[in-house]
Amino acid sequence: MYTAQGTINRDALLEEHLPAVRRQALSLQVKLPAGVDLDDLIQAGMVGLLDALQRFDPNAGASFSTFANQRVRGAMIDELRTRDWLPRSVRRNARLLDQQLQKLEQRLGRAADEREISSAMGMSADEYHQLLQDTNCGHLLPFEEIVAESGEPEAGAGSPATPFAALLEGERKRDLLNAIEKLPEREKLLMALYYQEDLNLKEIGAVLGVTESRVCQLHSQAIKRLRARLVE
Repeated sequence: MYTAQGTINRDALLEEHLPAVRRQALSLQVKLPAGVDLDDLIQAGMVGLLDALQRFDPNAGASFSTFANQRVRGAMIDELRTRDWLPRSVRRNARLLDQQLQKLEQRLGRAADEREISSAMGMSADEYHQLLQDTNCGHLLPFEEIVAESGEPEAGAGSPATPFAALLEGERKRDLLNAIEKLPEREKLLMALYYQEDLNLKEIGAVLGVTESRVCQLHSQAIKRLRARLVE
């Protein structure tokens, strides 16, 4: 949108893209713990939209919608990263789990099952499941975090269809794909449904025939397996 003088009509662009901020916030919220407030995500998204208006270069080759969507989502994720969801005791046990899982799977040469992992942690099955639940809800959007390490998108950059696609375009594509292939089949399917098909936890639970809580646990376990293998 341009003014009569041929310059970008920023007010019109802002008005046009306001509904998209809410849609992105709603899409993100369904994958987050219940305590995440929708208005907080929308407010962060508005900051991203205003930033996009300031930074957008119409001569760079990308449409404003493409650039703005990246900035809005990035601002929401930055807002989530500023929050400290986990008590220290849970963080301590989560770090211990990462270490134990890496050692255990290196020794076994395969994916460890839950009984083996909980035994290595000195926990009962219920205690282990609770730790998975706690750490998954406190550790948000792990793939987006990895993507963010490569820097922010520029105005002329392309826009991958999903965060998962963005990650696959990075330097660690081969290592990640190899790690995913080694996941147990159910966890591999979960990751595809969550990151590629964009299903929420309830929908994935219906596909797998388990509760949302169990999906949360399996997602946490899959992420920890991937991290353990990517740092080997």
